[in-house]
Amino acid sequence: MGYNRENYKRIRQEYEGKNLRAKEAAEARRLELHEKIPDVKQIDAELERTGLAVLSLATRFHGEALERELAKLKKKNDSLLADRAACLTYHGYPADYSDVKYECPLCQDTGFDGLTLCRCMKEKLTRAGYESSGIGKLIAEKTFENYDPEAQRQDPRALSNNKMVYGLCKKYAEEFGESGNDNLLFIGGTGLGKTHLSAAIAGRIIERGFDVVCETAQNLFSDFEYEKFGRAYGSADGGDSRTLRYFFADLLIIDDLGTELTNQFTVSCLYNVINTRLNRGLAMIINTNLTRDELNRRYADRITSRLFGEFLPLMFLGKDMREKMLEKPVRTPGTRGKKG
Repeated sequence: MGYNRENYKRIRQEYEGKNLRAKEAAEARRLELHEKIPDVKQIDAELERTGLAVLSLATRFHGEALERELAKLKKKNDSLLADRAACLTYHGYPADYSDVKYECPLCQDTGFDGLTLCRCMKEKLTRAGYESSGIGKLIAEKTFENYDPEAQRQDPRALSNNKMVYGLCKKYAEEFGESGNDNLLFIGGTGLGKTHLSAAIAGRIIERGFDVVCETAQNLFSDFEYEKFGRAYGSADGGDSRTLRYFFADLLIIDDLGTELTNQFTVSCLYNVINTRLNRGLAMIINTNLTRDELNRRYADRITSRLFGEFLPLMFLGKDMREKMLEKPVRTPGTRGKKG
């Protein structure tokens, strides 16, 4: 499992110094109180002396005698803290005004709970993962929870098939990374849920801490075209190559394969991505509206042999849900209850 490297680096830098800044802000509020309320300054000085007294007691007493002296000191310390809180309240300040205010009390703004990532940092990495995946908005809108596996209920064959596909996709998302990851090939017409389930898988896998990249085939090949030709004509931006993410993400999702303008260059790029990721054992999901025969005619054998030899083909059956929505009768205002 590995979060996106750039996201991790950026968010880790955000946490650096965050803990110190919280402490500095608390100290500034403490000094403000000392300037405005001399009694608080006096109490704080006494509290500091009780803190130093602990060290002195440890050198002078032992065993039960030390415990008794520490209990006395604690009682005095608690009394001073109560006086301090009452003094602050009297002057219109919250009792915890000068306490250190961490955004995350669990990790105290370090990003780590012990030796593991704190949940606050995991949440930031997850949100960043949505953004860098390429389909952040889609992930938020299309989930397993709002996918209807019975949308094709009027077609028993399509209903049975699509419920099976839905179950496999949920299982794939929950078990991703536990043992060798399968590659999935979604095949079917438009409006059958291929993109929805791809986004649902991406969202769940990102939540579990993996790096996911999802792009349409057109955008993917545009990145490779820019990498090869754009920079060659003086448009280099000096940044990292966008194409690198296609080779290193834990999961790559290519949406709408077959909608791109297919030529020798795009076929070569597609083969490079698929073959490299297969060799590295990195997972892929590819969505296409093309049939198996159309894929065979459009792409070289070395690509289709990998698509149908190294991927699990999942068929999406039925009728375009968007067309089905258009077929619903539209009720004209004022016609409710009237008979024709």
